[in-house]
Amino acid sequence: MVHQLRTMATKVLTPLTRSKHPHLKRGPFKKLQQEDINYFRTVLGSNQITTETDAHNIDLFNLYRGSSKLCLFPKSTEQVSSILAYCNDQHLAVVPQGGNTGVSGGAVPVFDEIVVNMSKFNRIRAFDDLSGIATVDGGVILEQLDQYLAPKGYTVPLDLGAKGSCQIAGNVSTNAGGLRLLRFGNLHGNVLGLEVVLPDGTILDDLSTLRKNNTGYDLKQLFIGAEGTLGMVTGVSLLTPIRPSSVNVTLVAMSSFEKVLQAYVSAKDHLGEILSAFEFWDMSSIKVVESKMEMEAFPVSQSDAPFYALVETQGSRDDHDKLKLEHYLESLMAEDVVLDGVLAQDDKQMRSLWQWREKIPEAIVACGPALTYDVSMDIRLFKQMVDSTMKHFEQKGLIGNTYQNIIGFGHIGDGNLHIMANMTGFDHNAQEVFDKYVFEWALANKGSISAEHGIGIHKVDYMERSKRGKNQLPLMNKIKNTLDPRGIMNPYKLLPE
Repeated sequence: MVHQLRTMATKVLTPLTRSKHPHLKRGPFKKLQQEDINYFRTVLGSNQITTETDAHNIDLFNLYRGSSKLCLFPKSTEQVSSILAYCNDQHLAVVPQGGNTGVSGGAVPVFDEIVVNMSKFNRIRAFDDLSGIATVDGGVILEQLDQYLAPKGYTVPLDLGAKGSCQIAGNVSTNAGGLRLLRFGNLHGNVLGLEVVLPDGTILDDLSTLRKNNTGYDLKQLFIGAEGTLGMVTGVSLLTPIRPSSVNVTLVAMSSFEKVLQAYVSAKDHLGEILSAFEFWDMSSIKVVESKMEMEAFPVSQSDAPFYALVETQGSRDDHDKLKLEHYLESLMAEDVVLDGVLAQDDKQMRSLWQWREKIPEAIVACGPALTYDVSMDIRLFKQMVDSTMKHFEQKGLIGNTYQNIIGFGHIGDGNLHIMANMTGFDHNAQEVFDKYVFEWALANKGSISAEHGIGIHKVDYMERSKRGKNQLPLMNKIKNTLDPRGIMNPYKLLPE
């Protein structure tokens, strides 16, 4: 999916980030010289360095573009250490990059920072089939790790639409949430240890495989969600759960968002320990997917219902799990919570139902320049936020000629709403106007501007308001200045200047 997204997104390149953010000034970093390139060639092989950087300068949604002249592909922790030690000594700015599937501009340069891409650093180092703990290089692709674990009876505790391209170090660095956080929790609880190269080249070896280790500061937590601003994650020890032998999926249509919430409460009651996902989307999302994706006929007869929910269970006894799900659906029907529904009968049908949810971002990117948000808040407010956003821009006369396809979908189980919209053309002012409304609405309603996509360059100007009055930003800056006093790691991101 990500390859298709990027292919579509790069037909017409977005303007350079520095031209869209004129208030940003390039930091006091050295400009890349031929002598620097010559040094990196002594550290890396000929196939680990390139000056053809176009694909590494642009983000997934084609909203941010840098002008890096060099991309490096280390294959070992020692090579990363040599790269960062040299860059720190020479005061060269660095952008860590994984699969480059992020949507907040955090993994691409703003100016001419050197890109250090982890795609060639991708070994599975060890797996313990008793504890279910995998130790892997940071560049291992999420789906490849899951495929490695499958015949061993385990799975990764994270599932994303970008799983075929995203890398585990990037997942850790953004504290990615995904589709099954409801079942497995977030990465803060599943990452047991990290190997991190600090900005001065120091290797922090904290690749613990212990479930319990109560010996002072839990240093690895500093780097989960730090977006590469404190160092580069080169190794991860990850707790992986037993792969479920029973998976069932149902898709239901509902007449109101209140019914969606009612169905969610009922799912927790009826399905309990086997409930693994509860996703929702609105009718506008369906229309976008139908208009741009080659899909089979929509599986629910009520194809014009205002809302839909996909409910998944994972367990170990298929007859038991399917019976529970059938009883759940019967109760929804009996109480007039749903208009219609379908229960997948095999793996092919389950994949088909999931595609209607996972294709939403791809479809809206196919419609033109896309705006995407990952706010979190009280789930009762999801519909209100989408409606308020639509009404606000309708009243300003901007729907149709500046913005279109405003849709809402996301993860009911963990309070994460995705709002997406198209702009009719590349218009940074229009993006900032939309940003302002969405972020201020979320903050005014005690929500967060980022649930799982990170801050990057996209949301950095809202960090002061997000952390206002909590003494958090000053402490974050102290940590940054202590670990990265020269500021070479992913500058202009996460922390406001």
